[in-house]
Amino acid sequence: MKKLLCFVIFLSFPANSQSALSRLDLSVAERIANGCRAHAVAKGQSHGIVVHDTGGHPVFAMRMDGNGPGVMAFADEKAKAAALWGFATSGMAEGAKSTPGFASAPFVVTVAGGVPIFASDGRTLLGAVGVSGEDPADDASCAEAGIKAAGLLASRK
Repeated sequence: MKKLLCFVIFLSFPANSQSALSRLDLSVAERIANGCRAHAVAKGQSHGIVVHDTGGHPVFAMRMDGNGPGVMAFADEKAKAAALWGFATSGMAEGAKSTPGFASAPFVVTVAGGVPIFASDGRTLLGAVGVSGEDPADDASCAEAGIKAAGLLASRK
């Protein structure tokens, strides 16, 4: 009988190194949502906030006081759309006008509030945040504030 030897190597990276960030984890998603919440509180607003990874899977969700389940469902759809397409839902409205059939494509949301999340290198797509509950422009600015608060980018460099 042959013996099988296994070696396990543990690599350690700085926990807060944004340059090494290649995927969205729970702690980063929570920082994004908390940055968005802080922005909303400062403006006297209330949002539903959902953060997705690049596969369109929810990583973190937060419903601020006063919002119902419809707001969360819409925030979820906005996040999924931006994560899967890699660009903001605000740009999907124009795409639907100029590209025949795009409006009917899967995961297209033509209302602002879904914003992609890029690593600080500006090249690596990490996922997206979807925000709903206020005017779509306010939803989008909240999402962008959350991304910025986490030290990440809302658009490709």
